[in-house]
Amino acid sequence: MKLKNLRKKIDNIDKEIILLLNKRAVVAKSVGRLKSRAGKGVYVPDREAEVYTNISEKNKGPLSDSALKAVYREIMSGSLALEKSLKIAYLGPEATFTHLAAIKKFGSQVRYSSCNSITEVFREVEVSRSDYGVVPVENSIEGAVNHTLDMFIDSDLKICSEVSLDISHNLIGRCSLKQVKRIYSNPQVFGQCRIWLDSHLRDAELIEVSTTSRAGEIATREKGSCAIASILAAEKYKLKVIAKGIEDSASNITRFLIIGQHTPAQTKKDKTSIMFSGKDRPGALHDMLVPFKKNRVNLTKIESRPSKKKAWEYYFFVDMLGHYQDANVKKVLKELERQCNLLKVLGSYPRG
Repeated sequence: MKLKNLRKKIDNIDKEIILLLNKRAVVAKSVGRLKSRAGKGVYVPDREAEVYTNISEKNKGPLSDSALKAVYREIMSGSLALEKSLKIAYLGPEATFTHLAAIKKFGSQVRYSSCNSITEVFREVEVSRSDYGVVPVENSIEGAVNHTLDMFIDSDLKICSEVSLDISHNLIGRCSLKQVKRIYSNPQVFGQCRIWLDSHLRDAELIEVSTTSRAGEIATREKGSCAIASILAAEKYKLKVIAKGIEDSASNITRFLIIGQHTPAQTKKDKTSIMFSGKDRPGALHDMLVPFKKNRVNLTKIESRPSKKKAWEYYFFVDMLGHYQDANVKKVLKELERQCNLLKVLGSYPRG
């Protein structure tokens, strides 16, 4: 078959796809009206998870599941925009890894609100200036983002979804490698690039700033200054990439949480996050972990944070597999409640 005929065939298929996508959008608008009458949120993480599961089950190739999911991310993003003008708060400015994670989760058709701090992201959602917020919670190399954990102690917001992002760090600036005198970046990023920095720029001054994107902004103004940031930041600030992929580990992944006012329904592939503080007695933590083993609930994460209210008093943050409405998880929570001074369910949500 000639190239011209093949392209005509693609054009005809595209015409069918466009008609079907618009039919889907009409139905999505009807769904939005029903959700609005019922007082439900526009973004439904459990339904999103169901759509992605259907894609994986029905896909016969040659396109990969990840390629189709990327397409559907934008389809669903467009549908959300038709239902309501959705606004997403994130730790900014533009081109931070949190911004990239937000786009990965919600697509390009919603509105984004850049915030100067994790505290500001929480406040934006709490007062309903934004519908959802995106915040980093842990990195596979550097561990937990303590500021995010601390915010959950007093906030009533719920974790309603999660997204993971492969992190690649790049040295960006307007000078050559030999001319670098100062490097700006987020403290965690410096920790993820220690070996490379020690090998190539041992004498350079490392200056900590709130975000990688802000580092890129500063690097545009100072002679002999560079930033460690994303490729998107380099494009935004018109900086050249001096060195690419300088992270010490190839498997550098950051997990981000989506925070909002609602808890998603069960999907059978869920995760629940809780926070608790135990009574001050020998073996207290051991006793509080026993219910998880007894009820066959798998823990995927446990972190401790000082309460900041009383010396040597700690809060424990735990992620477990299952939904808080699952029978075995309910039993765990009931037993924990009897043993804890404080028990708080931070959210049950589809596993990322």
